[in-house]
Amino acid sequence: MMVLSLAPMGLGQVAKPDEAATLQYIHQHWDELSRSMTDCHSLKDLKVTSNPVLYLPTELAAPEGVKGLEAQCGVKVATLPKRIVRLGDLMPEELAGEGLTPGLLYLPNKYVVPGGRFNEMYGWDSYFIILGLVADHREELARGMVENFWFEIEHYGAVLNANRTYFLTRSQPPFLTSMIRAVYEDPASFADKSSARAWLEKGYAAADKDYGTWTRSEHLAGKTGLARYMDLSEGPVPEMADDSTYYPDVIRWLIAHPTEDKGFLLKAAAKPGVDETVKLKSTSCDVTKSPVCAKAEAGGYRLTRDFYEGDRAMRESGFDTSFRFGAFSGATHHYAPVCLNSLLFRYERDMAHFAHVLGKVAEAHVWEERAKKRDAAMQHYLWQAKEGVFADYDFVKGKASSYEYVTSLYPLWAGVATREQAVLVEARLKLFERPGGLAMSNTASGMQWDAPYGWAPTNWIAVSGLAAYQFKADAQRIARAFTASVDKGLAMDGTIREKYNMEAGNADVKVIAGYKTNVIGFGWTNGVYLKMTEMLGDK
Repeated sequence: MMVLSLAPMGLGQVAKPDEAATLQYIHQHWDELSRSMTDCHSLKDLKVTSNPVLYLPTELAAPEGVKGLEAQCGVKVATLPKRIVRLGDLMPEELAGEGLTPGLLYLPNKYVVPGGRFNEMYGWDSYFIILGLVADHREELARGMVENFWFEIEHYGAVLNANRTYFLTRSQPPFLTSMIRAVYEDPASFADKSSARAWLEKGYAAADKDYGTWTRSEHLAGKTGLARYMDLSEGPVPEMADDSTYYPDVIRWLIAHPTEDKGFLLKAAAKPGVDETVKLKSTSCDVTKSPVCAKAEAGGYRLTRDFYEGDRAMRESGFDTSFRFGAFSGATHHYAPVCLNSLLFRYERDMAHFAHVLGKVAEAHVWEERAKKRDAAMQHYLWQAKEGVFADYDFVKGKASSYEYVTSLYPLWAGVATREQAVLVEARLKLFERPGGLAMSNTASGMQWDAPYGWAPTNWIAVSGLAAYQFKADAQRIARAFTASVDKGLAMDGTIREKYNMEAGNADVKVIAGYKTNVIGFGWTNGVYLKMTEMLGDK
């Protein structure tokens, strides 16, 4: 990746933080981070070490642009074995059963990737990237990315975690309607009102279908009327093949902290015999089919099936990894989270708005009723009046979480909070606010999605939500702090990163387990930086 040269520096010198240099870096890097199916670099997967494969939907004839890829890029072009209607119709292990390796899923339009090991189009990253593209007058690229999600919904069953075959069982936080609005409401995105309306009509239909992903039984949080994160597959995730120590690290930590083991550890041999191997398929994972599972052992222990369900759900949440839902968030699937249900409330309100714009009055009423029901359920289960906070709800144990997490600000962004609730939530900013912006939590677990680390998406959701409720001074203060962290990080090493240290106000990040690197790129940081500077400039 190209690294922007700020200025000639002498030995030991560090460049001065400079907004103009950051903006220049961002303007130059959209093309660096852009991928397409005819670009050989797009097909590489740094997470799963195998020869690249590009998969086409079974119902789609090979487009002209991909026919020469085998000779040009050394990539195999294959067709998925069956049509996919909804998430989970085709399990990744079915491909392995046919001797097919993991690969990239075809998308028709160019897209922007986050950067580094994340060399595909991601579900929730793309919302913040699209905000940046629209702000930077890259409307065609932004519109094409939204249309790629429509293609995913039509041919792969849902908005995917990302366009790889091992993500065919998992989505990501539902920002689709927000992406559609970001493009549709930008006057420069369309030649005229007629083409904008036709585009919105297609987007409404696609979003309507994808909404069903979150209302199916697997995604229901018990009888609360709320939703949960849930992957439809089992066992350890294949994308951790390039970090083979992660699951053993989890086991070692749980062994060393027995009071934190909530049923996640299972006594098992490093090299199980035939009978134990069969048993592990139902109690843990299949060591015969998953290389990651086979290596997931330490100290005579393995991880339980329930842990892997929570681990996969945690990855659908995008917050991988924190201690928000127990150790390593291994109980994510037991919770109705504030973030997900806030997003779905806004999704339902957006769909009501789209329906009104399109003249679908009866459908608009249906969406409004859905939003009202979710609002009522969130007020009942998630709002904790005594503490003055929206908190995740453990529907298995029937109690609210006491884990302080920055997603408590999502209801402001979504418009769920009343004015009185917003005042109480704003009063708790000090729990997360640090010199460099908002940290994820006030728990320093050593995980990347906990204190003292902060991320562009949650800082923007918080800033945008605070501004919507007229806490302008808070919003501007946090935006200035976060953009200053990005400026400082760029001055120190000439790059923009995926996450930042909110205590230090720079990119110095040290994670003890999980994704230990601080990836360079970085798509959503670029987008959020542009939106924050736009807001601070009152444009």
